[in-house]
Formats: sequence, C-alpha cells, structure tokens
Amino acid sequence: GAAAGQWAGQGAPAAGQTEQDADTPQEEDEGEEEGQEPEKVLAPDFTVYDLDGNAVQLSDYIGKPIVLNFWASWCGPCRMEMPDFHEKYLELGEKVNFLMINMTAGRETQESAIAFIEKNDYSFPIFYDTQSDAAMTYGAYSLPTTYFIDAEGYAIAQATGAIDAETLQRGIDMILPQK
Repeated sequence: GAAAGQWAGQGAPAAGQTEQDADTPQEEDEGEEEGQEPEKVLAPDFTVYDLDGNAVQLSDYIGKPIVLNFWASWCGPCRMEMPDFHEKYLELGEKVNFLMINMTAGRETQESAIAFIEKNDYSFPIFYDTQSDAAMTYGAYSLPTTYFIDAEGYAIAQATGAIDAETLQRGIDMILPQK
C-alpha cells in the first residue's frame, strides 16, 4: 500500500506538468497561424511579349489578383473554355488582371493566335510566350493550364485542363477579397 502512496505523491508534479501543457497548445496554435504564411508560394516571374513585341512581366501586374491562363489556338479544350474566361474578364476585368498567355512556340504563330482571337471578338489581354519563358517557368506542358494568383503575387490555386465557368469563379473567389 505504501508503494502506491509513493507513486501517488510523485503524481503531483505530473499534474503540474499538465497545466504547463495546457499553455503549450496555445503557443502551437499561434505557431500554426504564423506557419500558414510561408506555405504560400510566390508566383515566379516571367517575361512574355505584347502584340507590339514589348516585354511584359508577370510582376508588372501584382497589386491586383491575376488569372493566368496558358493557351494555344490549336488546343480544343482551350477554345472551349475561352468564352467563360472572356465573360469573366468583361465582368471583373477592373478588379482582376486576366493574363492570357499564348504558347507562341512550335505549332502556334502570333498570326494564328491573332486570327483566332479576332474571329471570336475576344478583348482580354493576350501575351505571346515567344521564348517559352512562361511555359518553362510554370511547367505548363499540357494546355490549357490556369493559375490563380492573389494581389500579393502568391500562387493560390492551379487548374490543369479546361475549366467551366463555375470552377473559374471558384478560383477567382480564392484570390479576390470579398467586399
């Protein structure tokens, strides 16, 4: 019986430890909140060209959320999703930068891209990845690929393959602060 009493006596410091433990989860929680920041990945910069051949960088557009879309006119799924992108651009183009990056290397030419855009009356900004800088930076090997980047320049979400209007809106909701 005495042995059991001794253990019970030693149990008291253990109880004291549990109180300390009660404090530690709070510290951990704070740590988790801080820890969520570094998980965000800064969207890497790249250089593409506008219609006149002027170099344009992704970083030029940080300050507003960005919808970054890689496409080519020969790509069926790209053509399929374009009307939804255009509609969203017309609706949200003042709040969100739409950067439609044409994969102008290989089969695509600037002429074929322009012909496609003009035929469909699309007015969103098209940039030409003539040096494949953006494609290589983002590993955009399957088209279309879309990235959703917040106003601070963090890549928040990515979609590979054609997306519908609902998915596009979901991505935008993740980067556009709700007012």
